[in-house]
Amino acid sequence: MATFLLEVGTEELPASFVSDAIAQWQTTVPAALEAQALVPEAIEFYGTPRRLAILLKGLPERQPDREEEVKGPPAQAAFKAGKPTKAATGFARSRGVSVDDFEIRTTDKGDFVYVTQKIAGQPAADILTELIPQWVLGLEGKRFMRWGDGDLKFPRPIRWLVALLDRQVLPLTLENGSETCTSDRTTAGHRILHPATLTLSQADDYVEALRSAYVEVDLAQRRDTILKQVEAAAQSVGGAAIVSDELLAEVTNLVEWPTAVVGQFDETFLDIPAEVTIMEMESHQRYFPIRPEAASADLLPRFITISNGDPAKADIIAEGNGRVIRARLSDGKFFFDADRAQPLAAYVPKLETVTFEERIGSMRDKTERIRQIAQEIAGQLTLSAEQVQQVDRAALLCKADLVTQMVGEFPELQGVMGQKYALHSGEPTAVANAIAQHYLPKGAEDALPESPIGQVVGIADRLDTLVCIFGLGMLPTGSADPFGLRRAANAIINIVWAANLPINLHELLSQVVAAFTTGREDIDGTQLYQQLEDFFVQRVRLLLQETRGVDYDLVNAVLNEADTDYRQRALTSLLDVRDRAEFLQAVRQDGRLAAVYETVNRAAKLAVKGDLDTVTLQPADVVDPSRFEQASEQAFYDSLQQLVPQTQAAQAERDYGKLLAGLAQAAPIVSEFFDGENSVLVMAENANIRQNRLNLLGLLRNHARVLADFGEIVKG
Repeated sequence: MATFLLEVGTEELPASFVSDAIAQWQTTVPAALEAQALVPEAIEFYGTPRRLAILLKGLPERQPDREEEVKGPPAQAAFKAGKPTKAATGFARSRGVSVDDFEIRTTDKGDFVYVTQKIAGQPAADILTELIPQWVLGLEGKRFMRWGDGDLKFPRPIRWLVALLDRQVLPLTLENGSETCTSDRTTAGHRILHPATLTLSQADDYVEALRSAYVEVDLAQRRDTILKQVEAAAQSVGGAAIVSDELLAEVTNLVEWPTAVVGQFDETFLDIPAEVTIMEMESHQRYFPIRPEAASADLLPRFITISNGDPAKADIIAEGNGRVIRARLSDGKFFFDADRAQPLAAYVPKLETVTFEERIGSMRDKTERIRQIAQEIAGQLTLSAEQVQQVDRAALLCKADLVTQMVGEFPELQGVMGQKYALHSGEPTAVANAIAQHYLPKGAEDALPESPIGQVVGIADRLDTLVCIFGLGMLPTGSADPFGLRRAANAIINIVWAANLPINLHELLSQVVAAFTTGREDIDGTQLYQQLEDFFVQRVRLLLQETRGVDYDLVNAVLNEADTDYRQRALTSLLDVRDRAEFLQAVRQDGRLAAVYETVNRAAKLAVKGDLDTVTLQPADVVDPSRFEQASEQAFYDSLQQLVPQTQAAQAERDYGKLLAGLAQAAPIVSEFFDGENSVLVMAENANIRQNRLNLLGLLRNHARVLADFGEIVKG
């Protein structure tokens, strides 16, 4: 077994590419080796800003020998009168075998010549020499570049190659016009701490040899070192560092030998909102901010930067970085003070200059639509008069900060700055908080708006976007969703579910579509509504299955996309469809669903032979007891009468345990109707008696339909 090292040395790579390249290699390299029957005991991937490396440990020194069966010409073409033809001798020559090695086999298409060949395995060195250029040049990414006068593309110029099979250098050359990069055993240490080249004796020495040259090639080890240093540095100044996963990952790929350095800035900058300072530090400077303690919302006038330089010069590094952040924060303070020179409401007219979508109008137009939709939503909820006013005010101001200087510099702070400026302008706290919260959630794992004002404005904003963009025909396709419409619909549903908002989305969509299509004769409002309904039903399905853990067939049972009643019912009450789905999942797990499944399903299958609608529940309306011939029919009728108040209560209170309990009580009575001593033939010859019995079954089906379409449930 051997150890093989490949190192591609470069100018400083973009931080994102280091991780992307390793991820690609983790897929392609093992697959390529397996295809060549060269599976090592372990594969290790390394990367720094100046290098990408692969270390194969326990690599077979050559492929195993193998046998290969090859199908040749038909037997009748290979032999004539028992003698080999040109077809036979030609095939033997092409495979390097004798005609005597042929074997005749019978197949579905007749007799054919077969030959079994023994193929000697190739040396690993030869195979790796062929694979390595594919691994290096097969990497994909953004903004690849050319250099010199060649056509070779890579994110940064390639400066050296190391290819060692144990102690042997494998001959490799990357051609780039007049430049060539030839493999060797020479690598580079840290640019500052070890500027001299480093010669590797053997592949196994790689990781430790680079560490001796102040390069930590192990990405995970480098990340852990940075995290420990950052935490220790923050503690040394009596604080706790803010460490985002994104920044930690980026910084890890910006350095080869990390050193945490603590810098500072003037305390006067603490008057700026902490969100601004954090954004300046993380986005522009890749600094880790420091809080007085982890739970605090405040900041210390300190920061931590991860240096790739000489640790002995930490003071100079800290001073230089301090000057940079002070300049940045000075800009931030200027923006903050300038923005607050006028109330937030003064920025609303300026939204006319910001285009939402050229065919729909400006952000000012969008604001007015949000206000109208928010009032429709507020009308469905039990909000106080004061809250309704706050909804309208928050909707008016929710986008105003988009035209402030601070948000122009940091778009990520939209909503956050609106909240700050609203409070400074004397707006009610509920209005200010709603401006920030209406953007929530910004991602799948993000928090949801907590205030009813923020919830209403957030739903209104997303509904407007969905209807407008769908109305323009720009529906999401495949993975393409530039306007984040899937995320918007998911957010609406999740907000409603989390806050238990009794919102009629069917009615809302109808109202918003009607408003949007007024004066737009080129848009079919009916078609637009149908597209939106389909879209929301799909999102409900996805969220129930993937985030709520409801089985697919139970989701089918409460949505049944082929049934208009169920589809509209789902959007009429998102709370109801959630509760029914989760209830079905619970009763499947505890066995209560199985107790009624067979009976309800049997009744529903027979009921379709009648003509009873799917909504009637009262037996007296559609069943004539005078036509009963057996006691089981009367018992069935009586059980349905007892079931009516239970079903009505289940609907009114969304307490479907009452309905299921009623169905469970009726189940043995219905079984007696089907199979007991007093059983009946449902499909009786007398049409009136037959319809009477089918109506009994149809009523049971209708009661069950209040919970779900049992025909969609898979027995398990």
